[in-house]
Amino acid sequence: MSIGLFLLGALGGGLGAALRFVVDGAVAQRFGTRFPWGIFIINASGSLLLGLMTGLAESSPLVPDAVFSAVIGMTGGYTTFSTATIDTVRLIRERRFGSALANSLGMLVATVALAFAGLALGRAL
Repeated sequence: MSIGLFLLGALGGGLGAALRFVVDGAVAQRFGTRFPWGIFIINASGSLLLGLMTGLAESSPLVPDAVFSAVIGMTGGYTTFSTATIDTVRLIRERRFGSALANSLGMLVATVALAFAGLALGRAL
């Protein structure tokens, strides 16, 4: 990997982290914080985007390495497994077992399904 691709990935990561902060705050303001909808939406949309870009990169020479590196960095900074696990632990500690299960299992199913859908869509385009 060249230094340029590395720097694009790092820049994308910083932008993704900032975007995560903004999206999570906006979703929490709109829907509250009783259930971690912000992180759920962030991880789901990031999985869809990364699947889409991976499919495009695999099937088309139109996606240059620079764009792909930036998108990988951005989705890496945007999505967050660690925050999702802490949200699940918080829900368990609050004895909200149904919400904890919905958050952990629901996010796993949603993110894998959306990554698969994005990959299929990207390959089809």
